[in-house]
Amino acid sequence: MRQFTAVVNPTAGGSTGAATLLRLARLLREGGAELETEYSHSLAHAQDVARAAGARGRVVLAVGGDGMAGGIGGALSGTGTVLGLVPAGRGNDFARALGLPADPAALAGILLHAEPRPVDTIEVESAVHPRTVVLGSVYAGVDALANRHANNARLLRGAASYYAGGLRAVTTWRAADYRVTVDGAEHTHRGYTVVAANSPYYGSGRLIAPGARVDDGLLDLVLIREAPRRLFFALMNELKTGAHVRRPEVSVLRGRELRIEAGRSVPYGADGEVGATLPVTLRVRPGDLPVLY
Repeated sequence: MRQFTAVVNPTAGGSTGAATLLRLARLLREGGAELETEYSHSLAHAQDVARAAGARGRVVLAVGGDGMAGGIGGALSGTGTVLGLVPAGRGNDFARALGLPADPAALAGILLHAEPRPVDTIEVESAVHPRTVVLGSVYAGVDALANRHANNARLLRGAASYYAGGLRAVTTWRAADYRVTVDGAEHTHRGYTVVAANSPYYGSGRLIAPGARVDDGLLDLVLIREAPRRLFFALMNELKTGAHVRRPEVSVLRGRELRIEAGRSVPYGADGEVGATLPVTLRVRPGDLPVLY
């Protein structure tokens, strides 16, 4: 019998986290599982609760969006605790990368019966965050600014908030000069953004890194160079299918350790949360987190 501790972000997805768990909880209990629920006051509190539950040998369910999944997943990375995701946020991009279903019955079946599979995590190091671990992606540039706008949106939800945030960010963005070091090799880049992706998706279903895999021990680094704004809007549209990677303005590199620097103050974010400003160093942690999917 599996023993679950669900850690719920009560504000995720416009307060749908608790409602999503209610539908799922009945199915888990009917399937013979034990379930306890904890409501988080903050991401730090959610991480503390998750660690404590893992220390008791329980499977931890992260109920919320990418910020909750990445925060809890990062806290559990390297501990051996099994993680389950209950997507209930704006983007749910890491859950999408794992192919998790939205249907509660199908999701309950996975949580009850699937064997844990190891996924990679990303260690993030900067002056503000000496050591943080996340799951999906770290992005530096116009997309971090767009995500900040999306998080502050009050009237829009889901993909609409990200698209509106992107439009607002692009209209004010000035190209930045980046220096990117990938496994010791230095690359210069002037443009809109640099995205280090463990997962193919970010920004509520945008296929930023079609070749990224959660279990290959590598990060896909996507660089979008300076171009006319009209071209960038076309690129935004192509993110729906991943077709943007075929454009000459887009480069993709792969590596295990990355450092991203910029010639001016450039914000970076991770897993739906805007963190700080560059520089930042990233290291992949292969197979460091067992997940049910």
